[in-house]
Amino acid sequence: MFTIVFLAALVLMVLTKLWLAARQVRHVAQHRNAVPARFADTISLASHQKAADYTIARTRLSMLEVLAGAAVLIGFTMLGGLQWLNQAWLETFGPGYAYGVALVASVAVIGGLVDLPFSLYGQFGIEERFGFNKMTFRLWLADMVKMLLVASVLGLPLLLAVLWLMERAGSLWWLWTWLVWMGFNLFLLVVFPTFIAPLFNKFEPLTDESLRQRIEALMQRCGFASKGLFVMDGSKRSAHGNAYFTGFGAAKRIVFFDTLLARLSGDEIEAVLAHELGHFKRRHVAKRIAVTFALSLVFLALLGWLATRTWFYTGLGVAPNLGVSNHALALVLFFLTLPVFTFLLGPLSSQSSRRHEFEADAFAADQTNAGHLVSALVKLYKDNASTLTPDPLYSAFYYSHPPAAQRIDRLLAHA
Repeated sequence: MFTIVFLAALVLMVLTKLWLAARQVRHVAQHRNAVPARFADTISLASHQKAADYTIARTRLSMLEVLAGAAVLIGFTMLGGLQWLNQAWLETFGPGYAYGVALVASVAVIGGLVDLPFSLYGQFGIEERFGFNKMTFRLWLADMVKMLLVASVLGLPLLLAVLWLMERAGSLWWLWTWLVWMGFNLFLLVVFPTFIAPLFNKFEPLTDESLRQRIEALMQRCGFASKGLFVMDGSKRSAHGNAYFTGFGAAKRIVFFDTLLARLSGDEIEAVLAHELGHFKRRHVAKRIAVTFALSLVFLALLGWLATRTWFYTGLGVAPNLGVSNHALALVLFFLTLPVFTFLLGPLSSQSSRRHEFEADAFAADQTNAGHLVSALVKLYKDNASTLTPDPLYSAFYYSHPPAAQRIDRLLAHA
C-alpha cells in the first residue's frame, strides 16, 4: 500500500513541476516581444528579450533536473539501488558507524554526480551564453573541492553524532537529535561569515568613506550593529549583483557584491541596504529560523516513528536489516523521499517569503526614498536578466520575491 502512495505522490510531484515549468516557458515566450508598459521607459526591448530567453533556458534545464531526480529516486528505491548499497556496505564493514557513514555518504555522492552535468551546463552553458559567467573551470573545480572538504569536516561529525544518538538515546533519540541539530545550525550562523565564506571569496572593508558614513547613519537609525561593512569579489564568479547581511548575534556583518557597488548610485545602495535591514528589524530571520526548527522537530519525530515500521522499508523497495541496526538506512530513506511528500508545502513557504519582502520594502521606503529603491530594483532586474512577465501560477508556487510589477507598484504607493 505504501508503495502505491509513494509512487502516486512522486508522479504528482513530477507532473506538477513539469506543468508549472511549461506554463512559465509558454507565458514568458508569449510576452517576449513587448516590454510591460510600466517598464517601457527603463528597460529596452533587447534587455527584456534577453531576460525572457535566459528565464526560458533556466526553466527548461530545471525540467530536465526534475526528470533526472525522479529517475535517481526510483533507482534507489523501486529498482533496488539502495538495497544493493546497503548490503554491499554491510558486507564490507559489518554493522556499525563505518557502515552507516559509508551508506549515507555513497548516496550523497551518487546524487551529487547526477547533479554534476546540470551544474556544469548551467554555469558554462547558460550563464556563459548570457554573459553572466566569470568563472574558469579551474575555479569551479577548486570550489567543488572546497565544498566537499567543508561538508566532510562539518557533516561527518554531525552524522556520527546523529547515528550515535539513534543507537544510544532510546526511543526519544529524535528529540536529542533535534537539540543537536539546532545547536549545529546556530553554530554555522556564527562561523560562516568569518571562517567558511572567506574560503570562497575575498571580503575587504568598504573603503568609500562617503558611502560608509551614509550606511552607518542608516544603521544607527535602524538600531543595527554589525561587525563591519565588507565588499565581496562576486565578479570573479558572476556578473550578478546582490547585497546581504549574514551571521548571528555579535557576528553579524553586511556584505556588498562588488558588481552591485559598480552599478548602483549611493542613494540606491542605501535603499537596497535599508531593505535588507528591514528583514532584521521585522525579525524575519528569527521567524524563519523558528519555523525551520519547528518543522525539523516534527520531521524528526516522524522519522523516529517510521524507523520502527517494517512497511516503511519494504514499501520503498528495501529489506530492513535483520538483527542489526536500521538507523542509517531509515535516515537515508526518509530524507530521500521527504521532498516527494512535502513539495506542496512549497507555495506556503514562498508566500511567507514574499510577504516578508513586501514588509522589508515598506521599511526601506520609510527609512529612505522609495523611488531610489525602485530605480535600484529596475537596474537589478535588468542586470540579472530577471523576467518581468512570469507566469502567475509559477511565481506563486516558487518565487521567494514578489514579481517585479507587484513589488514596484507597492513601492510607488509609498512614494
